[in-house]
Amino acid sequence: MTTAEKKVQGPASYFPSIEKKYGQPVAHWFGVLQSAGDGLKHMELVALLKTEHRLGHGHANALVAYHLASKR
Repeated sequence: MTTAEKKVQGPASYFPSIEKKYGQPVAHWFGVLQSAGDGLKHMELVALLKTEHRLGHGHANALVAYHLASKR
């Protein structure tokens, strides 16, 4: 199997549906998370996306998980 044929897994597998449903590229949502600052925990960031931006729990959780993992 080539790299192009490998199925995207994990949080990134949600990205196409997030972009389609909410009309913003994932980079926009990462910017929102970055602007929230470093003091918030995972579930606090999920809550921010859900309450202030009306994202569903699964989509918000995937964005936050990817965002926090990329900071490590």
